[in-house]
Amino acid sequence: MPVAQGEIVDADTKLMRQANRLAANGDARAAIDLLMSANRQRRRFAFEKRLVQLRHEAFAQLPPSTPLAAWPPTVADPFPAGTDIPDIDVAQLSTDTIAGGILHHGSIIVRNLVPRSQARRLATDIDRAFEASDNARSGASAPHQPPWYSPFKRFDGDPIGFGREFANDTGGVWVADTPRIMFDLIHLLEAINLGPMLARYFGEPPALSVMKWTLRKVPVLAGADWHQDGAFLGDDIRTVNLWLALSRCGDVAPGLDIVPRRLDGIVETGTNGAHFPWSVGDATVEAVRQDRAVERPIFRPGDAVLFDQRCLHRTAVSPAMSGPRFAVESWFFAPSTYPTDQVPLVF
Repeated sequence: MPVAQGEIVDADTKLMRQANRLAANGDARAAIDLLMSANRQRRRFAFEKRLVQLRHEAFAQLPPSTPLAAWPPTVADPFPAGTDIPDIDVAQLSTDTIAGGILHHGSIIVRNLVPRSQARRLATDIDRAFEASDNARSGASAPHQPPWYSPFKRFDGDPIGFGREFANDTGGVWVADTPRIMFDLIHLLEAINLGPMLARYFGEPPALSVMKWTLRKVPVLAGADWHQDGAFLGDDIRTVNLWLALSRCGDVAPGLDIVPRRLDGIVETGTNGAHFPWSVGDATVEAVRQDRAVERPIFRPGDAVLFDQRCLHRTAVSPAMSGPRFAVESWFFAPSTYPTDQVPLVF
C-alpha cells in the first residue's frame, strides 16, 4: 500500500525532533548523519536547511584538536620531473598527491573530479540559485525559491550581511545560502573521500567557511588582480581550496591564471600597479614567477584545481571568451588554526 501523506509528515517530524535532540545533547555530528541519510532516500527542504545550521553548530562541539607540530609536513615530490602544474586524473587523487602538488608546485589540477553530467547539473542549479538570490535582493518572489536561496543565519544571531552583499556583487552566492546545492556538493565530495584525504594532510578533520564556500557565475567582462588569499586570510593557517569548474573555461569562458611554483610566503601587495591593498602588481608577479611561465589551464566541467593561501593567481579573461564560467570555490581549514574572522561549518 502507498504511504499516506500524513504518515510521511509524521515520520519527518519525528526525524527532525530526533536530530534536534542529538544536537541539543552535544552530538550535532550524529544529527547531521541522521538527516543526511534520510535526505538521500527522499529529499526534503526542511532537512537540507537544518543541515546547514547543524554544520555550523557542530563546529563548536568539536573536541579540542592538537595541530601538527611541524607545518607544513615534509612530503616527497610525486612529480619531480615537471615544472608545470601537476595534472592528474581523479583516480590518482590522494593525500600524497594533494600535499606534494601544493607544497612542491603551488597547486595541482585534478581531471574528472566530478562526473561531467553532475557538474553540468550543478551549473544549472547555480543559475537557479542566482535567480533566486536576485529575486530576494530586489524584493520579488518566485515559485519554489526556498531550496535555491534561503539565507544562512548564525546560531548566535550575529549579522554577516556585508560579506553576503560583497559576494553577490562580485558574481557569487554563498553555498550556505543554497541548502539544496550544499547537500549535493557534500554528497559528491564524500563520494571521492576528500574529507579523509584532507584530514590526513591537516592532521585533523577539515572544516569549511560560510564566506569562503562560494558558487561562482563569472561574466566574460569580469577581471581580477593577481592575489594570494593569504593576504586577507593570514599566512599562519592550514588550508586547501578546491576550485571546481562546472563549465568549460580558460578559453571560451573566464578561467584562472596561475603562477606554477610554490612561494615561501605572502608577496608584496598594493604596489607596482596593484588596484587594491591586498592585490599584487604585475611587476611583482614577473619577479616572483622566476623562470616559470604563467599557466592558464583549460578546464572541462568536473575538472578542479587545489591550492592553498600562498598560490598566486587571478581570474583569466580575454576578448575571445563568449560565456560565463560556472564554478564552486570550497576553502577547507584545519580547525586548530581556523581564521577568527570566518564563520565555520563542519564538513
